[in-house]
Amino acid sequence: MRQIKNILLGSNLYKLFSLNILAFILAFSFPWLLIIAKIFLAISIAITITDLVLLFATNIRFEANRLLPKIMSLGYENPVNIELTAHSSINLNVEIIDELPEELQKRDFNMSAKFSAGEYKNLQYFIRPLSRGVYSFGDIQLITMSALKLMARRITIPAQKEVSVYPSVAEMRYFELKTFSEISTIQGIRKLRRIGHSYEFEQIKEYVYGDEYRNVNWKATSRKGKLMVNQFQEEKSQQIYCLIDTSRVMQLPFNGLSLLDYSINSSLVILNIALKKEDKVGLVTFNSKQANVLNADKSRRQLRKVLEKLYHIKDQDLESNYELLYTSVRNKISQRSLLFFFTNFESQYGLERVLPILRKLNKLHLLVVVFFENEEVSNLSAGYASNLEEIYIQTMAQKFVSTKYQLSQTLKIHGIQVIYTKPKDLSMNTVNKYLELKARGLI
Repeated sequence: MRQIKNILLGSNLYKLFSLNILAFILAFSFPWLLIIAKIFLAISIAITITDLVLLFATNIRFEANRLLPKIMSLGYENPVNIELTAHSSINLNVEIIDELPEELQKRDFNMSAKFSAGEYKNLQYFIRPLSRGVYSFGDIQLITMSALKLMARRITIPAQKEVSVYPSVAEMRYFELKTFSEISTIQGIRKLRRIGHSYEFEQIKEYVYGDEYRNVNWKATSRKGKLMVNQFQEEKSQQIYCLIDTSRVMQLPFNGLSLLDYSINSSLVILNIALKKEDKVGLVTFNSKQANVLNADKSRRQLRKVLEKLYHIKDQDLESNYELLYTSVRNKISQRSLLFFFTNFESQYGLERVLPILRKLNKLHLLVVVFFENEEVSNLSAGYASNLEEIYIQTMAQKFVSTKYQLSQTLKIHGIQVIYTKPKDLSMNTVNKYLELKARGLI
């Protein structure tokens, strides 16, 4: 009885018996076809039974193993490998159905492969998780068919497993590589001097392309007969904080990810790079009721603490309390620090309401406000309008884009650093700003 549940109809079975039905229909007009149709039906039934016997009577067995990363990266393509070994006396066509986590909402996933007796295969596919948390994989379902593909047998292999989706470690490692290698001169990462501009003298060296002209040492140049420059040691152990607004303004999704998740991924990237440059890093998250502060540190365990804090961030449907943010920063962060503040503004009123607090924060620290360009609206504003309705929509979109630009200018007028970026370019632009501020000696 248990085996009956595993019997499925193959794709060729419908074709075969469709021909049988056609033969009997034609027999009404051509009676001499009736005997042929009956013989054809008998042969079809015999072949179908033979195919069924091949699938169930022979010793068909599979070994399967699903290989998952220890943790998965949010918003990135993560590899999943399925190792399959066929133990069978016949060649098989196999459809592999992996029971994916419900968070992916993918119900049509399957892979196909052909197996000869004893053959091993490693099949790979990729998933892109769009929310943080624990993802549960189910069993591996194998639909096996012989070369006839008349009948099919379902084989269920227990393979339940869980994996946690964290802020994107893949993106963190990618930008770490791009920032600390010569490759960083291409594809968007600016080439910036790493020697800094502090007043701590390190050495006199020969001029190379990219050195600041104002650091030329004319006395050493006259003695050596070639251009020499002073090199200053980069200041270290400065404090870098990421401030993340978790209110409703950060719930807007782009390409499947919310602005909050983009900010979380970017915070992990920038804080990791700051740690590699021997700065102290910390984290502040706030909403309408509370502000959580992870104090700045540069120990080896700090990155793990940051990752865990980012993993457990939850968004909220209410407006954030900026007064609470200011009080927490004032009380918990005593040393002048670089603050990357991830939030979003949609109107001039929304900015003016919190601008006094942002100005106070900027007096105490070096504040960089990060907010987002709405790509969909920007595309509408630049499109072609062919009728009155489209002209109206385009005009409203252009007004919205203009308002966003005015918001960034308002912040700059009050001496606040600004990153106005598309969500997909957030990490790149944040890293560039950090390196720029370090090179200019502003922190």
